[in-house]
Amino acid sequence: MIASQPGTASAPPLDPRTFLRATPPFDALSPVDFETAADALEIAFHPRGKRLLTADGPASDALYLVRKGLVRLERGGETVQVLEEGDFFGFSILTGQVAFDVVVDEDLLAYRIPEVTFRRLLSNAEFARFFTLGLTERLRTTPALRTDHVLGGDVLVPVGDLVERPLVVAPAGSTVEEASRIMRDEGVSSVLLSTEPPAIVTDRDLRNRVLAAGRCPDIPAAQVASSPVHAVAHTTPVYGAWQAMLEHGIHHLAVERDGKIAGIVTATDLLRHQSHGPVLAFKKVERMRDRGGLGGYASDLARMISALVTSGLPATHVARLVAHLNDALTRRLLLWAERDLGPPPCPFAFVVFGSEGRYEQTLLTDQDNAIVYRDATPEAGTYFRALAGKVVADLRAAGFPACPDGFMATRLSGPLDEWTDRYDGWIRAPRETTLPPAAIFFDLRGVGGGLDLAPLTGVLSSARGNVPFLSRLARGAVASRPPIGAFRRLEVADGGVDLKTGGIAPIQALARVWALDAGVPVTSTVERLAAASEAGLVDGATAEGLVEAYVYLLGLRLREQLRLLGRKEAPSDRLPVDGLSPSDRRHLKEAFLAVRSAQKEAAGRYQVALP
Repeated sequence: MIASQPGTASAPPLDPRTFLRATPPFDALSPVDFETAADALEIAFHPRGKRLLTADGPASDALYLVRKGLVRLERGGETVQVLEEGDFFGFSILTGQVAFDVVVDEDLLAYRIPEVTFRRLLSNAEFARFFTLGLTERLRTTPALRTDHVLGGDVLVPVGDLVERPLVVAPAGSTVEEASRIMRDEGVSSVLLSTEPPAIVTDRDLRNRVLAAGRCPDIPAAQVASSPVHAVAHTTPVYGAWQAMLEHGIHHLAVERDGKIAGIVTATDLLRHQSHGPVLAFKKVERMRDRGGLGGYASDLARMISALVTSGLPATHVARLVAHLNDALTRRLLLWAERDLGPPPCPFAFVVFGSEGRYEQTLLTDQDNAIVYRDATPEAGTYFRALAGKVVADLRAAGFPACPDGFMATRLSGPLDEWTDRYDGWIRAPRETTLPPAAIFFDLRGVGGGLDLAPLTGVLSSARGNVPFLSRLARGAVASRPPIGAFRRLEVADGGVDLKTGGIAPIQALARVWALDAGVPVTSTVERLAAASEAGLVDGATAEGLVEAYVYLLGLRLREQLRLLGRKEAPSDRLPVDGLSPSDRRHLKEAFLAVRSAQKEAAGRYQVALP
């Protein structure tokens, strides 16, 4: 039974069970253990100014959970930290030593778990582990953004579970006719050729490379087969299979077991497993024959993202799947533009920057793109300006707004030599030139067109160890301070916090600086942080903490944006904090603290001042 401390008869009505159940690690307790905690829980009220514990004094006889009010932790009269709703104190119950004075800063309502009950709960290993976790581990183990099931299928099950029949193999020397007959007799849409390395023939290959090309059925099947065969391990989760299909633009994916191909999964297999997955959206993009189908892209994408978030898939994985899907759409638009304008006069690349360049696109955001082409001729300039106009207009029709700063191919179109000179100036002579108007220009990757961008990425590698350039870039990475004030308190403005400027964008910017300093070509934030840690540019624990903070903040923002879309409101980067659970509030503070700690580390390395 929940009791009150003496002198608390005037307490307002509370629902402590609900609050306790929403607070880690009590949220993970079994029903029996939770009832043990709830039955023993006491409600305590203390006025402002009351000293509850004294440094180096007697240990606490209970664990306290702040429900309302504020508590100061002091040492030598100096405030070290301020605790608020959802925070614990009284850890001396474990250590036997009080490290701080604990003083009520604002009238306190707290939930109190007596020592005898708390020690009984510590027999639960996961419960006990919570109180010894570091910041990174606490962020990693948060259940706040996860659920157990996905609409229409579980994206976390191994793809090997979807392989329903033994592998169908044809001899290496089979003709097209023989391979086709095997596929017909076995009732499959592909067959593996036992060549070295193996090759795959699909029904699409027979249609496009044989029938449509007017070739004879007695030619070797190997001439129309695809090799190497794209494969994933049988333990790869379903979402990993989606990603592989989208990345390679394929419809048949080999599944390996013990180093050998054991079966094939098709896009149809994945469609049966997940009714709102990226494979369905990908097939819709492939089926688009004209611009009339672009209007439904945004709504299809939102439904897919919602299903993936509901599945518990981390936001970074969702974003990568969305980026691959957007790549497929862009390539389709380029085909339409070339159909209208005729073949391009020289090789080119359609380049994306920003979130799309980092594989971190979720809901549709402003366009950031450009065209790089090989030959600096008037003919090429005229053609690619027209190409840019068509693709940018089609992207807008699909739901991608125009960039308000004009960072689009309609303005950013030019020959490769111009682009390399531009980047070379930004990097090699930072004192004589300004940095680009947006650091996202260093997140570039090509998504269509085929031009080799190695000369451009080679210039980017020259940033390695270039202290003047990196310091200027680092200044921007530490400029936005996370909304954490004095004594680790969450700073709330107009009832909320800005997840992008306060946490997401600074992490992206820090990862960008470190990756350029390491000379690695990857663009995704998580891969950049891993590379920077491996290169020794940032402490491993710092990088790991930033990865967990990034995944958490992206997920929190995406969840809130989907909630707004469900209410027919515009998505926003602002998160209202009043409705946050104790778990989310705690993890939000810890994520912002991880960002601030990393900014301090970067400021020291690149000798820039923190604001």
